[in-house]
Amino acid sequence: MMRFDLLCVTLFIAIVVGAQPSNILLICVDDLRPELKSFGASHMHTPNIDRLAQSGRAFHRHYVNAPTCGASRYTLLTGTYGPSNNQALFRRAEQMSKDPDAVTPSMPEWFRANGYTTVSVGKVSHHPGGWGGALWNDKSILEMPGAWDRQLMPIGDWISPRGAMHSLAHGEIRRGKTWTEFKMDTFQSAEGSDSIYHDGLIAEEGMTQLEALSVGEKPFFLAIGFIKPHLPFGSPRKYMEPYAEIELPPIPHPTKPDRKTTWHDSGEFFNQYSHGGADPRVDSEYADKVRRHYMACITYVDKLVGDLLAKLHELGQANNTIIILWGDHGWHLGEHAIWGKHALFEESLRSPLIISTPELKLPGKHTYAVVETVDIFPTLCDLAGLPLPKFAKGVSLKSQIIDPYAKGHEAYGYFRKAKTIRTSTHRLIYHQDGYIELYDHRSLEKETKNLAALDPQTTNRLLALLKERFPAESD
Repeated sequence: MMRFDLLCVTLFIAIVVGAQPSNILLICVDDLRPELKSFGASHMHTPNIDRLAQSGRAFHRHYVNAPTCGASRYTLLTGTYGPSNNQALFRRAEQMSKDPDAVTPSMPEWFRANGYTTVSVGKVSHHPGGWGGALWNDKSILEMPGAWDRQLMPIGDWISPRGAMHSLAHGEIRRGKTWTEFKMDTFQSAEGSDSIYHDGLIAEEGMTQLEALSVGEKPFFLAIGFIKPHLPFGSPRKYMEPYAEIELPPIPHPTKPDRKTTWHDSGEFFNQYSHGGADPRVDSEYADKVRRHYMACITYVDKLVGDLLAKLHELGQANNTIIILWGDHGWHLGEHAIWGKHALFEESLRSPLIISTPELKLPGKHTYAVVETVDIFPTLCDLAGLPLPKFAKGVSLKSQIIDPYAKGHEAYGYFRKAKTIRTSTHRLIYHQDGYIELYDHRSLEKETKNLAALDPQTTNRLLALLKERFPAESD
Protein backbone atom coordinates (compact mmCIF):
# COMPACT_ATOMS: atom_id res chain seq x y z
CA MET A 1 0.00 0.00 0.00
CA MET A 2 1.30 3.45 -0.84
CA ARG A 3 2.38 5.72 2.03
CA PHE A 4 -0.40 8.28 1.42
CA ASP A 5 -3.05 5.57 1.21
CA LEU A 6 -1.88 4.07 4.49
CA LEU A 7 -2.24 7.36 6.31
CA CYS A 8 -5.67 8.01 4.82
CA VAL A 9 -6.87 4.57 5.89
CA THR A 10 -5.81 5.13 9.50
CA LEU A 11 -7.58 8.50 9.55
CA PHE A 12 -10.72 6.93 8.07
CA ILE A 13 -10.74 4.18 10.70
CA ALA A 14 -10.44 6.70 13.55
CA ILE A 15 -13.36 8.72 12.19
CA VAL A 16 -15.58 5.72 11.52
CA VAL A 17 -15.22 4.19 14.97
CA GLY A 18 -15.90 7.57 16.54
CA ALA A 19 -12.81 7.47 18.74
CA GLN A 20 -12.19 10.42 21.05
CA PRO A 21 -8.44 10.13 21.55
CA SER A 22 -6.64 11.81 24.39
CA ASN A 23 -4.20 14.64 23.99
CA ILE A 24 -0.50 13.77 24.11
CA LEU A 25 2.13 15.78 26.00
CA LEU A 26 5.60 14.38 25.31
CA ILE A 27 8.44 15.88 27.35
CA CYS A 28 11.95 14.99 26.16
CA VAL A 29 14.98 15.72 28.33
CA ASP A 30 18.50 15.61 26.92
CA ASP A 31 21.24 13.56 28.63
CA LEU A 32 18.97 12.66 31.56
CA ARG A 33 20.23 9.69 33.55
CA PRO A 34 17.75 8.18 36.04
CA GLU A 35 19.21 10.21 38.91
CA LEU A 36 15.83 11.29 40.25
CA LYS A 37 14.44 10.93 43.72
CA SER A 38 11.50 8.90 42.41
CA PHE A 39 14.02 6.53 40.80
CA GLY A 40 15.88 5.94 44.04
CA ALA A 41 18.36 8.84 44.21
CA SER A 42 17.59 10.22 47.68
CA HIS A 43 20.10 13.09 47.31
CA MET A 44 18.19 14.61 44.36
CA HIS A 45 15.68 17.46 44.51
CA THR A 46 13.16 16.65 41.76
CA PRO A 47 9.71 17.27 43.30
CA ASN A 48 7.79 17.87 40.07
CA ILE A 49 9.01 14.82 38.19
CA ASP A 50 8.50 12.84 41.39
CA ARG A 51 4.86 13.95 41.53
CA LEU A 52 4.43 12.87 37.92
CA ALA A 53 5.86 9.47 38.86
CA GLN A 54 3.41 9.30 41.77
CA SER A 55 0.49 9.89 39.43
CA GLY A 56 1.84 7.71 36.62
CA ARG A 57 3.90 4.66 35.90
CA ALA A 58 7.68 5.01 36.22
CA PHE A 59 9.65 2.48 34.18
CA HIS A 60 12.81 1.85 36.18
CA ARG A 61 14.30 -0.43 33.53
CA HIS A 62 13.74 1.59 30.40
CA TYR A 63 16.58 1.43 27.89
CA VAL A 64 17.22 3.63 24.89
CA ASN A 65 18.27 1.99 21.64
CA ALA A 66 21.31 4.16 20.99
CA PRO A 67 23.46 6.23 23.39
CA THR A 68 23.54 9.39 21.31
CA CYS A 69 20.91 12.08 20.79
CA GLY A 70 20.06 11.81 17.09
CA ALA A 71 19.95 8.04 16.89
CA SER A 72 17.96 7.68 20.11
CA ARG A 73 15.39 10.24 18.98
CA TYR A 74 15.14 8.42 15.66
CA THR A 75 13.89 5.31 17.48
CA LEU A 76 11.48 7.34 19.63
CA LEU A 77 9.99 9.22 16.70
CA THR A 78 9.83 6.36 14.17
CA GLY A 79 9.30 3.28 16.33
CA THR A 80 12.05 1.56 14.35
CA TYR A 81 15.78 0.96 14.65
CA GLY A 82 18.01 3.10 12.47
CA PRO A 83 21.49 4.54 12.01
CA SER A 84 23.59 4.98 15.15
CA ASN A 85 24.71 8.55 14.44
CA ASN A 86 23.26 12.00 15.05
CA GLN A 87 22.33 12.45 11.39
CA ALA A 88 19.87 9.53 11.51
CA LEU A 89 16.71 11.60 11.02
CA PHE A 90 18.27 13.78 8.34
CA ARG A 91 19.24 10.63 6.44
CA ARG A 92 15.64 9.46 6.72
CA ALA A 93 14.48 12.82 5.36
CA GLU A 94 16.83 12.46 2.38
CA GLN A 95 15.41 9.01 1.68
CA MET A 96 11.88 10.42 1.86
CA SER A 97 12.74 13.04 -0.75
CA LYS A 98 13.87 10.32 -3.14
CA ASP A 99 11.15 7.73 -2.44
CA PRO A 100 8.42 8.66 0.07
CA ASP A 101 6.86 5.20 -0.11
CA ALA A 102 10.09 3.59 1.12
CA VAL A 103 9.88 5.36 4.49
CA THR A 104 7.32 4.55 7.17
CA PRO A 105 5.45 7.43 8.85
CA SER A 106 6.93 9.03 11.93
CA MET A 107 5.04 9.07 15.23
CA PRO A 108 3.90 12.71 14.96
CA GLU A 109 3.04 12.12 11.29
CA TRP A 110 0.90 9.12 12.29
CA PHE A 111 -0.95 11.16 14.92
CA ARG A 112 -1.34 14.05 12.51
CA ALA A 113 -2.93 11.74 9.93
CA ASN A 114 -5.32 10.54 12.62
CA GLY A 115 -6.73 13.98 13.33
CA TYR A 116 -4.21 15.47 15.76
CA THR A 117 -2.61 18.89 15.69
CA THR A 118 1.10 18.21 16.10
CA VAL A 119 3.50 20.79 17.53
CA SER A 120 7.14 20.58 18.60
CA VAL A 121 8.97 23.07 20.81
CA GLY A 122 12.70 22.93 21.52
CA LYS A 123 14.85 19.85 21.08
CA VAL A 124 12.53 17.04 20.07
CA SER A 125 14.51 15.71 17.11
CA HIS A 126 18.29 16.06 17.14
CA HIS A 127 18.45 19.72 16.10
CA PRO A 128 16.47 22.09 18.35
CA GLY A 129 13.64 23.26 16.13
CA GLY A 130 14.13 20.43 13.67
CA TRP A 131 15.89 22.30 10.85
CA GLY A 132 19.22 21.90 9.09
CA GLY A 133 21.81 24.30 7.74
CA ALA A 134 25.03 25.62 9.23
CA LEU A 135 23.23 27.28 12.16
CA TRP A 136 20.40 24.74 12.27
CA ASN A 137 17.89 27.42 11.26
CA ASP A 138 17.37 26.75 7.55
CA LYS A 139 13.63 26.11 7.44
CA SER A 140 13.89 24.66 3.94
CA ILE A 141 15.80 21.68 5.40
CA LEU A 142 13.48 19.66 7.62
CA GLU A 143 14.71 16.95 9.92
CA MET A 144 11.23 15.36 9.94
CA PRO A 145 9.20 16.28 6.83
CA GLY A 146 5.44 16.07 7.29
CA ALA A 147 5.63 15.61 11.06
CA TRP A 148 4.60 18.93 12.58
CA ASP A 149 1.88 21.50 12.03
CA ARG A 150 4.20 23.87 13.89
CA GLN A 151 7.82 23.44 14.92
CA LEU A 152 9.28 26.10 17.17
CA MET A 153 12.59 26.93 18.76
CA PRO A 154 12.82 30.19 20.75
CA ILE A 155 16.40 31.42 20.60
CA GLY A 156 16.32 34.69 22.55
CA ASP A 157 19.83 36.15 22.70
CA TRP A 158 21.48 32.89 21.57
CA ILE A 159 21.49 33.85 17.84
CA SER A 160 20.43 30.46 16.42
CA PRO A 161 19.23 26.98 17.43
CA ARG A 162 22.82 25.77 17.18
CA GLY A 163 23.89 28.58 19.47
CA ALA A 164 21.24 27.65 22.02
CA MET A 165 22.23 24.00 21.92
CA HIS A 166 25.71 24.69 23.33
CA SER A 167 25.27 27.75 25.51
CA LEU A 168 25.46 29.42 28.87
CA ALA A 169 23.54 32.28 30.45
CA HIS A 170 22.59 35.59 28.85
CA GLY A 171 23.16 34.56 25.25
CA GLU A 172 26.69 33.15 25.60
CA ILE A 173 27.30 30.61 22.84
CA ARG A 174 30.20 28.53 21.62
CA ARG A 175 31.84 30.28 18.69
CA GLY A 176 34.38 29.15 16.12
CA LYS A 177 34.38 27.06 12.96
CA THR A 178 35.11 23.82 14.82
CA TRP A 179 33.84 22.35 18.08
CA THR A 180 37.26 22.64 19.69
CA GLU A 181 38.24 26.12 18.47
CA PHE A 182 36.41 27.84 21.31
CA LYS A 183 35.97 25.93 24.55
CA MET A 184 33.19 27.08 26.87
CA ASP A 185 33.24 26.64 30.62
CA THR A 186 32.05 23.19 31.61
CA PHE A 187 29.64 24.47 34.26
CA GLN A 188 28.08 27.68 35.51
CA SER A 189 25.54 28.97 38.04
CA ALA A 190 24.47 32.48 37.09
CA GLU A 191 22.20 34.68 39.17
CA GLY A 192 18.82 35.35 37.57
CA SER A 193 15.46 34.02 36.48
CA ASP A 194 14.71 30.79 34.66
CA SER A 195 14.88 32.56 31.31
CA ILE A 196 18.57 33.52 31.56
CA TYR A 197 19.16 30.02 30.14
CA HIS A 198 17.45 28.85 26.95
CA ASP A 199 15.32 26.10 28.54
CA GLY A 200 13.34 28.80 30.34
CA LEU A 201 12.30 30.16 26.94
CA ILE A 202 11.41 26.67 25.74
CA ALA A 203 9.12 26.22 28.76
CA GLU A 204 7.48 29.60 28.14
CA GLU A 205 6.80 28.73 24.50
CA GLY A 206 5.54 25.32 25.55
CA MET A 207 2.99 26.91 27.86
CA THR A 208 1.94 29.33 25.11
CA GLN A 209 1.35 26.39 22.79
CA LEU A 210 -0.63 24.56 25.49
CA GLU A 211 -2.95 27.54 25.74
CA ALA A 212 -3.44 27.73 21.98
CA LEU A 213 -3.97 24.00 21.57
CA SER A 214 -6.41 23.77 24.47
CA VAL A 215 -8.99 25.87 22.63
CA GLY A 216 -8.60 23.95 19.38
CA GLU A 217 -11.21 21.57 18.04
CA LYS A 218 -8.74 18.73 17.49
CA PRO A 219 -6.75 16.71 20.01
CA PHE A 220 -3.13 17.74 20.24
CA PHE A 221 0.23 16.03 20.18
CA LEU A 222 2.60 18.51 21.82
CA ALA A 223 6.26 17.54 22.12
CA ILE A 224 8.54 19.75 24.22
CA GLY A 225 12.27 19.10 24.36
CA PHE A 226 14.55 20.54 27.05
CA ILE A 227 18.27 20.75 26.31
CA LYS A 228 19.65 20.65 29.86
CA PRO A 229 21.28 18.80 31.48
CA HIS A 230 23.30 18.56 28.26
CA LEU A 231 26.76 20.13 28.43
CA PRO A 232 27.66 22.79 29.42
CA PHE A 233 26.10 22.31 32.86
CA GLY A 234 24.61 25.76 33.37
CA SER A 235 21.54 26.64 35.42
CA PRO A 236 20.26 29.56 37.52
CA ARG A 237 22.14 29.74 40.82
CA LYS A 238 19.11 28.95 42.96
CA TYR A 239 19.08 25.39 41.63
CA MET A 240 22.51 24.71 43.12
CA GLU A 241 21.17 25.35 46.64
CA PRO A 242 19.92 21.78 47.29
CA TYR A 243 23.41 20.45 46.51
CA ALA A 244 25.63 23.04 48.19
CA GLU A 245 26.22 21.17 51.44
CA ILE A 246 25.03 17.60 50.93
CA GLU A 247 27.37 14.64 50.77
CA LEU A 248 27.15 12.94 47.40
CA PRO A 249 27.15 9.16 47.06
CA PRO A 250 30.45 7.71 45.83
CA ILE A 251 30.92 7.06 42.12
CA PRO A 252 30.44 3.32 41.55
CA HIS A 253 33.11 1.39 39.59
CA PRO A 254 35.08 4.57 38.71
CA THR A 255 38.08 2.90 37.07
CA LYS A 256 38.73 2.36 33.38
CA PRO A 257 37.92 -1.22 32.29
CA ASP A 258 40.95 -3.50 32.01
CA ARG A 259 39.49 -5.37 29.04
CA LYS A 260 37.96 -4.64 25.67
CA THR A 261 34.69 -2.72 25.99
CA THR A 262 32.93 0.21 24.32
CA TRP A 263 34.85 2.54 26.65
CA HIS A 264 35.94 5.86 25.16
CA ASP A 265 38.04 8.79 26.35
CA SER A 266 35.12 11.23 26.85
CA GLY A 267 36.08 13.38 23.87
CA GLU A 268 32.98 15.58 23.95
CA PHE A 269 33.56 16.42 27.61
CA PHE A 270 37.32 16.99 27.47
CA ASN A 271 37.82 18.38 23.95
CA GLN A 272 34.85 20.72 23.62
CA TYR A 273 34.76 22.30 27.08
CA SER A 274 37.27 24.03 29.31
CA HIS A 275 38.38 22.42 32.59
CA GLY A 276 41.22 24.72 33.63
CA GLY A 277 43.65 21.84 33.67
CA ALA A 278 41.50 19.74 36.02
CA ASP A 279 40.55 16.12 35.28
CA PRO A 280 37.66 14.53 37.20
CA ARG A 281 39.15 11.07 36.61
CA VAL A 282 41.98 11.89 39.03
CA ASP A 283 40.72 15.01 40.84
CA SER A 284 37.89 14.05 43.19
CA GLU A 285 37.20 17.67 44.17
CA TYR A 286 36.67 18.64 40.54
CA ALA A 287 34.56 15.53 39.91
CA ASP A 288 32.39 16.61 42.83
CA LYS A 289 31.86 20.07 41.29
CA VAL A 290 30.91 18.64 37.90
CA ARG A 291 28.41 16.26 39.46
CA ARG A 292 26.75 18.99 41.54
CA HIS A 293 26.31 21.25 38.50
CA TYR A 294 24.82 18.37 36.51
CA MET A 295 22.37 17.78 39.36
CA ALA A 296 21.48 21.47 39.48
CA CYS A 297 20.60 21.29 35.78
CA ILE A 298 18.21 18.43 36.50
CA THR A 299 16.53 20.43 39.27
CA TYR A 300 16.25 23.38 36.87
CA VAL A 301 14.53 21.20 34.25
CA ASP A 302 12.36 19.68 36.99
CA LYS A 303 11.07 23.17 37.81
CA LEU A 304 10.22 23.79 34.14
CA VAL A 305 8.46 20.43 33.90
CA GLY A 306 6.43 21.48 36.93
CA ASP A 307 5.47 24.74 35.19
CA LEU A 308 4.21 22.81 32.15
CA LEU A 309 2.17 20.39 34.24
CA ALA A 310 0.70 23.22 36.30
CA LYS A 311 -0.37 24.96 33.09
CA LEU A 312 -1.95 21.74 31.84
CA HIS A 313 -4.04 21.55 35.02
CA GLU A 314 -4.88 25.25 34.89
CA LEU A 315 -6.25 24.80 31.38
CA GLY A 316 -8.43 21.88 32.45
CA GLN A 317 -6.63 19.44 30.13
CA ALA A 318 -4.96 17.15 32.68
CA ASN A 319 -7.80 14.63 32.73
CA ASN A 320 -7.70 14.22 28.98
CA THR A 321 -3.95 14.14 28.36
CA ILE A 322 -1.45 11.31 28.25
CA ILE A 323 1.86 12.58 29.64
CA ILE A 324 5.22 11.05 28.82
CA LEU A 325 8.54 12.11 30.28
CA TRP A 326 11.49 10.52 28.46
CA GLY A 327 15.25 10.87 28.77
CA ASP A 328 17.00 10.42 25.42
CA HIS A 329 19.83 8.41 27.03
CA GLY A 330 21.86 8.24 30.20
CA TRP A 331 25.14 9.96 31.04
CA HIS A 332 28.22 8.69 32.86
CA LEU A 333 29.36 10.80 35.79
CA GLY A 334 32.62 8.95 36.24
CA GLU A 335 31.38 5.35 36.10
CA HIS A 336 33.92 3.24 34.15
CA ALA A 337 36.03 6.47 34.03
CA ILE A 338 33.67 7.94 31.42
CA TRP A 339 32.25 11.47 31.52
CA GLY A 340 29.58 11.38 28.83
CA LYS A 341 27.43 8.91 26.91
CA HIS A 342 28.41 7.04 23.70
CA ALA A 343 29.07 3.65 25.32
CA LEU A 344 26.96 0.50 25.63
CA PHE A 345 27.19 0.33 29.39
CA GLU A 346 24.15 0.59 31.65
CA GLU A 347 24.90 4.23 32.47
CA SER A 348 24.67 5.28 28.82
CA LEU A 349 21.60 3.25 27.90
CA ARG A 350 19.30 3.43 30.93
CA SER A 351 17.12 6.54 31.16
CA PRO A 352 13.91 7.62 32.89
CA LEU A 353 10.53 6.88 31.33
CA ILE A 354 7.30 7.94 33.03
CA ILE A 355 3.87 7.51 31.46
CA SER A 356 0.77 8.99 33.06
CA THR A 357 -2.73 8.41 31.75
CA PRO A 358 -6.08 9.50 33.21
CA GLU A 359 -7.27 5.88 33.51
CA LEU A 360 -4.10 4.55 35.16
CA LYS A 361 -4.57 1.79 37.74
CA LEU A 362 -2.27 1.70 40.77
CA PRO A 363 -0.73 5.14 40.15
CA GLY A 364 2.68 5.65 41.67
CA LYS A 365 3.60 1.98 41.53
CA HIS A 366 6.75 1.71 39.44
CA THR A 367 7.65 -1.24 37.25
CA TYR A 368 10.90 -3.14 36.84
CA ALA A 369 9.87 -4.58 33.48
CA VAL A 370 12.63 -4.24 30.90
CA VAL A 371 11.36 -2.06 28.03
CA GLU A 372 12.93 0.00 25.23
CA THR A 373 12.35 3.32 23.51
CA VAL A 374 10.89 1.80 20.33
CA ASP A 375 7.94 0.70 22.50
CA ILE A 376 6.73 4.27 23.02
CA PHE A 377 5.19 4.79 19.55
CA PRO A 378 2.86 1.75 19.70
CA THR A 379 2.15 2.44 23.38
CA LEU A 380 0.82 5.94 22.71
CA CYS A 381 -1.30 4.69 19.82
CA ASP A 382 -2.73 1.97 22.04
CA LEU A 383 -3.51 4.36 24.89
CA ALA A 384 -5.04 6.95 22.56
CA GLY A 385 -7.19 4.42 20.72
CA LEU A 386 -5.41 4.85 17.38
CA PRO A 387 -4.54 2.06 14.95
CA LEU A 388 -1.26 0.43 15.91
CA PRO A 389 1.62 0.93 13.45
CA LYS A 390 2.37 -2.57 12.16
CA PHE A 391 5.83 -1.47 11.04
CA ALA A 392 6.91 -0.48 14.56
CA LYS A 393 9.57 -2.75 16.06
CA GLY A 394 8.44 -2.22 19.64
CA VAL A 395 5.37 -3.41 21.51
CA SER A 396 2.71 -1.57 23.46
CA LEU A 397 3.46 -1.12 27.16
CA LYS A 398 -0.23 -0.97 28.03
CA SER A 399 0.06 -4.25 29.93
CA GLN A 400 2.68 -2.71 32.28
CA ILE A 401 0.55 0.41 32.62
CA ILE A 402 -2.39 -1.72 33.67
CA ASP A 403 -0.30 -4.04 35.81
CA PRO A 404 3.12 -2.86 37.09
CA TYR A 405 4.08 -6.50 37.69
CA ALA A 406 3.58 -7.51 34.05
CA LYS A 407 6.71 -8.90 32.45
CA GLY A 408 8.78 -6.92 30.01
CA HIS A 409 10.97 -8.10 27.16
CA GLU A 410 14.54 -7.84 25.90
CA ALA A 411 15.89 -4.36 25.11
CA TYR A 412 18.27 -3.84 22.20
CA GLY A 413 20.86 -1.18 21.56
CA TYR A 414 23.64 -0.31 19.17
CA PHE A 415 26.39 2.19 18.60
CA ARG A 416 29.09 2.25 15.96
CA LYS A 417 30.68 -1.21 15.78
CA ALA A 418 28.79 -3.00 18.56
CA LYS A 419 25.29 -4.09 19.54
CA THR A 420 23.77 -5.09 22.85
CA ILE A 421 20.86 -6.96 24.36
CA ARG A 422 19.63 -6.38 27.92
CA THR A 423 17.43 -8.87 29.76
CA SER A 424 16.15 -8.67 33.31
CA THR A 425 19.34 -10.39 34.48
CA HIS A 426 22.10 -9.94 31.88
CA ARG A 427 23.66 -7.65 29.31
CA LEU A 428 25.47 -9.00 26.27
CA ILE A 429 27.53 -6.77 23.97
CA TYR A 430 28.58 -8.11 20.59
CA HIS A 431 31.39 -6.34 18.75
CA GLN A 432 31.63 -6.31 14.97
CA ASP A 433 34.93 -8.19 15.13
CA GLY A 434 33.26 -11.04 17.05
CA TYR A 435 34.37 -10.12 20.57
CA ILE A 436 31.65 -10.63 23.19
CA GLU A 437 31.00 -9.13 26.61
CA LEU A 438 28.54 -10.74 29.04
CA TYR A 439 27.55 -9.20 32.37
CA ASP A 440 25.36 -10.61 35.12
CA HIS A 441 23.37 -7.85 36.82
CA ARG A 442 22.49 -10.15 39.70
CA SER A 443 26.12 -10.17 40.75
CA LEU A 444 27.99 -7.54 42.73
CA GLU A 445 30.41 -7.07 39.81
CA LYS A 446 27.62 -6.20 37.34
CA GLU A 447 29.33 -4.65 34.29
CA THR A 448 32.87 -4.84 35.63
CA LYS A 449 33.47 -8.56 35.02
CA ASN A 450 33.10 -10.18 31.61
CA LEU A 451 31.55 -13.65 32.01
CA ALA A 452 31.27 -14.57 28.32
CA ALA A 453 33.87 -17.32 28.53
CA LEU A 454 32.54 -18.56 31.88
CA ASP A 455 28.88 -18.85 30.87
CA PRO A 456 28.71 -20.05 27.26
CA GLN A 457 25.10 -21.17 27.57
CA THR A 458 23.79 -17.68 28.40
CA THR A 459 26.19 -16.12 25.92
CA ASN A 460 24.97 -18.27 23.04
CA ARG A 461 21.31 -17.81 23.94
CA LEU A 462 21.52 -14.02 24.05
CA LEU A 463 23.73 -13.86 20.96
CA ALA A 464 21.10 -15.82 19.04
CA LEU A 465 18.39 -13.35 20.13
CA LEU A 466 20.56 -10.41 19.12
CA LYS A 467 21.25 -11.84 15.68
CA GLU A 468 17.57 -12.66 15.25
CA ARG A 469 16.71 -9.01 15.94
CA PHE A 470 19.34 -7.73 13.49
CA PRO A 471 19.63 -10.58 10.95
CA ALA A 472 20.92 -8.51 8.05
CA GLU A 473 23.93 -7.44 10.09
CA SER A 474 24.76 -10.79 11.67
CA ASP A 475 28.00 -12.57 10.84
